[in-house]
Amino acid sequence: MRPVLPETSAPVRPLMPFWLALLTAAAGGVALDTGFPDKSIWPVTFLGIALVLVSVIGRRAPGAFLIGLVGGFSFWGVHIIWLTLYLGPIPWLALAILQALFFALGTSLIAVVYGRARRVWPGTRIRLVMLPIVIAGLWTAREAITAVWPEGGFSWGRVVFSQSESPYASLVAWIGFSGVSFVMVWLVAFLIELARASAVASTTRAVWAATAIVATLAMPAWYSPTEGSSRIAAVQGNTDASLFSQRAAGDVLSDQTAETLKIIDQKVDMVVWPENGSDLDPARSAQASKQLDYLSGKMNAPFIVGTITNPSQNTYYNTSLLWEAGRGSIDHYDKRHPVPFAEYMPARAFFRAIVPDLVDLVTRDYSKGTTDTVFDVNGVIAGISICFDITDDAVARDMVHDGAQVILAQTNNADFGKTDENLQQLAIARLRAVETGRSVVNISTVGTSAIIAPDGSTIASIPPYEAGSMISDVPLATQETPAMLLGSGIELLVSGLGLAGFALSLFAGRSPRRAQREAPRAS
Repeated sequence: MRPVLPETSAPVRPLMPFWLALLTAAAGGVALDTGFPDKSIWPVTFLGIALVLVSVIGRRAPGAFLIGLVGGFSFWGVHIIWLTLYLGPIPWLALAILQALFFALGTSLIAVVYGRARRVWPGTRIRLVMLPIVIAGLWTAREAITAVWPEGGFSWGRVVFSQSESPYASLVAWIGFSGVSFVMVWLVAFLIELARASAVASTTRAVWAATAIVATLAMPAWYSPTEGSSRIAAVQGNTDASLFSQRAAGDVLSDQTAETLKIIDQKVDMVVWPENGSDLDPARSAQASKQLDYLSGKMNAPFIVGTITNPSQNTYYNTSLLWEAGRGSIDHYDKRHPVPFAEYMPARAFFRAIVPDLVDLVTRDYSKGTTDTVFDVNGVIAGISICFDITDDAVARDMVHDGAQVILAQTNNADFGKTDENLQQLAIARLRAVETGRSVVNISTVGTSAIIAPDGSTIASIPPYEAGSMISDVPLATQETPAMLLGSGIELLVSGLGLAGFALSLFAGRSPRRAQREAPRAS
């Protein structure tokens, strides 16, 4: 007679057939994307997390990997479809598959923990406490790793980025981006575990669920004290500065200049142009130098200008210059985080042998910048972020630690047309303002551009694909938020809890089969 195994030794059964799990994960990926701009239906992100998690409960690691691969590709395939606009399907497909593989690895680890949770944490209450923490920690660890690796990572698509207009946005000032991702996944995992805890009375489960939801929303918004303001002008030339632009050299500079001339009589403390705002390097072009000298002199204000610099043969930087009339470039920042396969080509010879036409589109390799992250603009310390830098947590911390009172986020979205990309980036900039407690001047070549207050509200904006300018008294701040003070500590803590829980699940206790074999001997 086969022995009856206790609940803690019985294998966890899948919640649905395998084919349905695949469909559920695919739906989960689409739901995840729906929370992001431009749809921005932020509650649906929680539904997406739930669908992904329930699809792998009870699955062994190989099956969970396949389910996660489907869910991950469903999300990433939709989320970064803007890559296909000019580059076609191959780069989009390659990046979506790579990110889906990481997603699948994360879900397979989560499945292992779900499968062994009853043996590691036999009691219902302890499982309700520990299991959601480990699940959320593993999800956050996967996001954290892919944000920095390989080739500097792709810090895009973290679930927190769907919450720029939700009540959870204010939480990033306390616990940072990874902390909010953890809280979001923890809440969903806790509610799922409550639904599975049949030993707990329905009324009790309902009370605990309501308490968990309220608790994640109960933290008050961080008050970011400001210390004066700086009158800043930001100019969007609505110019074709894309990779495949057929315009003549100097046209981008001319468009930026033409729009700046419309505000030439304004009294401002600084003028900010976007990334690639001058397609001619003022250090090497007399035309660019004269135009910037004229504008800076007439407005009696320094200019912060994006350009491409070539300080030595075969060395290029995506650079922001601090330019003053009569003095030229008095400071510069070189982009810390050039984008692989766009601003430089890793293993060029290898990839050229596979897709030579695409590799040859990247005609030069930008180097990683090593300069500090701030400019002293007549006494105002401005943090400088170029495009993808705004997604980099380390760059944000460096700006604040270097004394930034305001963040100038220069970007060029011309390569992505009227897609979701620019709105996704603006959402990250909005969250970055809240996280750092600093105003962010997000200025693009083609939009969407906005000046964002430290609380995440919009002070001024320019619609996409319209030439225009923003002039505002932008609040300055010096006090660090808890998220900045904690640095990467929260991310390391929650990721460590997830990985430790996985290790415990992997090695703790006997397997169900071994228990079956040894049960007759014990009797």
